[in-house]
Amino acid sequence: MSRYFVEMAPSMSAAQLKGLEDHKYSASGTSAVEPVMQVFWRWLVEKVPLWVAPNLITMVGLIINVVTSLLLMYYAPTAKEEAPTWVYMSCAVGLFLYQSLDAIDGKQARRTGSSTPLGELFDHGCDSISTVFVGIATCCAITLGNSPDLMFLTFFNAVFVFYCAHWQTYVTGTLKFGFFDVTETQFGVIFFFTLSMLLGGAFWSMKLPLVGVTVRVAMVITSTSLSTWTVWGNFQTILKGGAGKNGSTVAGTSVLSPGFPILFPIILALMIYKKSSVDLFQNHPCLYLLMFGMAIGKVTNKLVIAHMTKSEITMLDSSMIGPGLLFLDQYFNSFINEYIVLWISLIFVTFDLTRYCVLVCMQICDHLDIYCFNITSKPSKKGLTGGNMSKLIYLCVTPLLKIGGYQSKKDNDRPIQHVVHATRSTENLTVYSRPRTRSLTRASREQDH
Repeated sequence: MSRYFVEMAPSMSAAQLKGLEDHKYSASGTSAVEPVMQVFWRWLVEKVPLWVAPNLITMVGLIINVVTSLLLMYYAPTAKEEAPTWVYMSCAVGLFLYQSLDAIDGKQARRTGSSTPLGELFDHGCDSISTVFVGIATCCAITLGNSPDLMFLTFFNAVFVFYCAHWQTYVTGTLKFGFFDVTETQFGVIFFFTLSMLLGGAFWSMKLPLVGVTVRVAMVITSTSLSTWTVWGNFQTILKGGAGKNGSTVAGTSVLSPGFPILFPIILALMIYKKSSVDLFQNHPCLYLLMFGMAIGKVTNKLVIAHMTKSEITMLDSSMIGPGLLFLDQYFNSFINEYIVLWISLIFVTFDLTRYCVLVCMQICDHLDIYCFNITSKPSKKGLTGGNMSKLIYLCVTPLLKIGGYQSKKDNDRPIQHVVHATRSTENLTVYSRPRTRSLTRASREQDH
């Protein structure tokens, strides 16, 4: 059933799946605090049991981060309110846990010999979603709702910087880390949460004695300056030319081709913000940014896939339907309450992003003959649902059909091989038969997770 569902609603083409097999992870550069943190991360990963799948580590970190961020949004829906002290503390701890788990998932993949292209995609996909929630939570922590323009600038600045990092990767084929990068940014946000916890929301409204601006404005100026410097470095690399033919991207397209998919939703968000007759953004900033963030999160995920599969990125996406509904409602003089349309748009883009991510993971797992949250490659005897159930039926029924003289077109010229798998949690060996679908040895999986 799951395989049929994927075939009826594919998210990745056959060419992209084929290109994914040839992908090799490439990264360069080291940020300021990363060498110090590597000591802690290497210690931490040794405490993780070998049976824990790397993608499971990433997912647990993301869930913690999302839940703590949503808590802050609940207590400060307009980013003007002061949340309880424990909420700020939970956000700081949650972000630190996400940072730590996100840093060790690749190490866990290498120590268990389970590195796959899905791991890299899953890691970056979770990062894109985390950027949205952390960006909004940061605005709430420093009460940026009192300065709507600064809140708009801060959030879209964050998602744009993350997108540009992968834009550069799509052009050059290598993910490059700067001296001040994601790890330093996360520690900065943790510091903001800690200040709000210790000093309260009123701290951000205090005026600095020498410059005459509030602490809130000073923080926005500092973060914007650092991100502008980062983006400038990205564009210097992008405009030098890419790894493709004649200086094109890895997919052979223009180095500027990823620009439209990110600029379109940002411009749309700005137009809706300024033209709203009911001050939609000012009254519901968290919902507004969450809706646009989910849409941009999907676009970012598609850029990561385009890089990993060396394929062309599409200019428009179904995720733009959500923002488009708000735009059309304003165009027709808001004949439906904008707040209602905002909720409809948020539900749609969240469903669209979730559906896309699930389908992509299912397609890749089916193509590479792996599981997303399980290191072993044999069907689990517990919780046989979805992909596990369909694969179990396939493994059991196919040998019987072949004994009876039946062979489907799909299995023509594909001999049965006996595969021996040893689970890492026990010493028992399990032997079963399955069709030879592809050769995915540990050596081919030894790219970075």
